[in-house]
Amino acid sequence: MKTASRTWRITGFISAISTLLLLLGFLYAVLDIGYPAYSAKNQSTTTRAAEEQTKVGIWDVTAIGDSLAKGTGDDTGAGFARRSVDLLNKQGISSKLVNNLGINGLTTKELLPMLKEQGVSYALKQAGIIVLSIGGNDLFNGTQHLQTGTKVPSEAEIQASITGASPNFEKIIAKIKEINPKAKLVYVSLYNPFSDLKDMRGIGDNAVARWNEMAQKTLNRYEETLVVPTYDLFTYNYARYLASDHFHPNGEGYQAIAERMVQSMAHK
Repeated sequence: MKTASRTWRITGFISAISTLLLLLGFLYAVLDIGYPAYSAKNQSTTTRAAEEQTKVGIWDVTAIGDSLAKGTGDDTGAGFARRSVDLLNKQGISSKLVNNLGINGLTTKELLPMLKEQGVSYALKQAGIIVLSIGGNDLFNGTQHLQTGTKVPSEAEIQASITGASPNFEKIIAKIKEINPKAKLVYVSLYNPFSDLKDMRGIGDNAVARWNEMAQKTLNRYEETLVVPTYDLFTYNYARYLASDHFHPNGEGYQAIAERMVQSMAHK
């Protein structure tokens, strides 16, 4: 009799637990239907992060780098970053400028530690397209002298600049792709702003060619990368496309770069 009584008590206990679980399941279903916000609050952090990532537009742009990324020389302040976004929208492609992290005078050495900053990393992660401009200040250091022609660097000096800055450039590309591997990384390559100066035409052209070749080889190692050539735009149009400082593009020059960027991205 005691054994039978114990069996009935155990059976009753199990039945009560089962009923309670059914009731809890029913209540959760009611809450999920009637109060979807309640269910959403209980999603895991990983799920929410994934959903946030999907909100990043594949044509949304973050620009980073030197004064060209910033748009210096453009009277409107738009630069090629804002102008490329405007061109995309005119073509019916939804795009916005997430952030512009361009800084006047920035070199490859100075950009590297910036990429470790939380704010910079966040801005890069919010972009579907990352536009990079860097290297001009490494090659043409002391441009105030070049503009007046009072001091022209030697071939050896520029080659030393390329040799010193190239490893930094490679690290920059690797770090950006680590931060946001899904984004298209667009590098705006260099032109020779001093092609009209006799003593700098040959030296500057050769230096830019070597740098751009190095940049192309570096980006070829990664998926979703693009190098936008600018050398030919300025070689025979420096008077038309350069600002009064004889170094940065003017508004028309930035527009020409932006048009080439958009054309290149559309066919990539």
